Amino acid sequence: MNYTKLFMASAVIAFTFSTAQTQQEMVKSIMNEAYSNSQTEKLAYELVDGIGPRLVGTPKMKQAHDWAINKFKSWGIDARNEQYGEWKSWERGTSSVEMVYPHVKSLEGMQLAFSPATGAKGVTAEVIMLPTFKSKEEFNKWLPKVKGKLVMVSQYQPSGRPEYNWKEFATPESFEKYKKETEAATREWNQSLETLGLTWRTLNKPFEDAGAAGLVLSNWSRGFGVNKIFSAGTKKIPAVDISLEDYGQLYRMLQNGVTPKLKIVANSKDRGMAPTFNTVAEIKGSEKANEYVILSAHLDSWDGGTGATDNATGTVMMMEVARILKKLYPNPKRTIIVGLWGSEEQGLNGSRAYVSAHKDQMPNVQAVFNQDNGTGRIVNVSGSGFVNAYDYLGRWFAAAPSELTREIKFTFPGSPGGGGSDHASFVAAGVPGFMLGSLNWAYGNYTWHTQRDTYDKIVFDDLKNNVALIAILTYMASEDPEKASNEKMRLPVNPRTGKAAEWPSVQEPIRKGGVD
Repeated sequence: MNYTKLFMASAVIAFTFSTAQTQQEMVKSIMNEAYSNSQTEKLAYELVDGIGPRLVGTPKMKQAHDWAINKFKSWGIDARNEQYGEWKSWERGTSSVEMVYPHVKSLEGMQLAFSPATGAKGVTAEVIMLPTFKSKEEFNKWLPKVKGKLVMVSQYQPSGRPEYNWKEFATPESFEKYKKETEAATREWNQSLETLGLTWRTLNKPFEDAGAAGLVLSNWSRGFGVNKIFSAGTKKIPAVDISLEDYGQLYRMLQNGVTPKLKIVANSKDRGMAPTFNTVAEIKGSEKANEYVILSAHLDSWDGGTGATDNATGTVMMMEVARILKKLYPNPKRTIIVGLWGSEEQGLNGSRAYVSAHKDQMPNVQAVFNQDNGTGRIVNVSGSGFVNAYDYLGRWFAAAPSELTREIKFTFPGSPGGGGSDHASFVAAGVPGFMLGSLNWAYGNYTWHTQRDTYDKIVFDDLKNNVALIAILTYMASEDPEKASNEKMRLPVNPRTGKAAEWPSVQEPIRKGGVD
């Protein structure tokens, strides 16, 4: 008998058993900490209610970065702010929109981000509705009418009921009529903008240049009581968004020969330029310190609501994962990095800046786990176009209890995508980056970029599930004896061009924003 071989085989079996036992114990400890000692509610309160919306360049954004650093340090985790550029600095104040003729009524609305202030007396003027046009010449003849007026520049919506509500209660004939009429109106509106060479991003400038007193928008989000809140797109005149209901009333008054008059007061502050940052936290690796597992979420938000599900939830998850791992797994094999990115909303600027500043790290990144689409439990994971992602992701996910993974649908190898969230910045650099897609919870209509994206929309049971799962994945990725493969798939032929699609290219961030 070959006792040497027998001893070696026994040692391998013992090591494998010991490793599996250690993994099971760690998974059990992570699950217990994630559910029995969760800090998610407290973190969310401090970030969402305590600090509020985190628009790039604002004092609130800097406050959030500093808050995150202090939290990490209180857990014994090294953290820093990395500056990558600067942005127009603007601070929201109080704002009001009132109808003062034909009768007095406070309208539901708010100043749009980066909108100029009005001064204490505000702006009082009649409203005028932007019609649709068949030609640019027709528009140019009409444009002088906006001088001194508040211009309504959004499409009129005759019904504030979302389509699902119509479908549930209307007769089939009534529902089809509703759909046909609304789709026709939308086509006409969009065709008019196309004829004028305008988009929703560039729509406001011609009116400002023509001497309008201000702009009134209503960017309906196709749900009861929700509007998208974005940038003003003006430099000198105020721009406000008001509810569909109030916008519709103004429109119908105009249609019936009554010209309403509004008073807008907006008390924002222009603070010049401010630095833009990423907050980066690090738990140093003990054996492979120059290999990395990156936890990714963007800290910034739009500021209609308080940025709860876009993306305080992702931020809180990744911070809570770091807290748990520092407590239970303080000496990971690979370095664990938490990146809380700035200015994702303006084009992935923070994560692109990190990739640019840390080019030397990119070949050594084991995986990037990114969370950015709401409050729901993780149910969709794509391989992001990496040929062997099914192998190592399969091993890591297999370590998690079935109650965390049973709903997840995997797509392998998936595709690299075009840049919807921060993992794309890493994927473009050839790094295995994965979006951990959440259950919908009506995110697209009701919270994504709306004024209703607030603390009360967070589903903490789902957040705790996600924290446990991401902590387990991070532990497994750190412990894995193998470096994850970053081999890319061969992309399919584009039927329009007849050529193979190309892998996304690395993009530099905007280093000086909000000044155009």
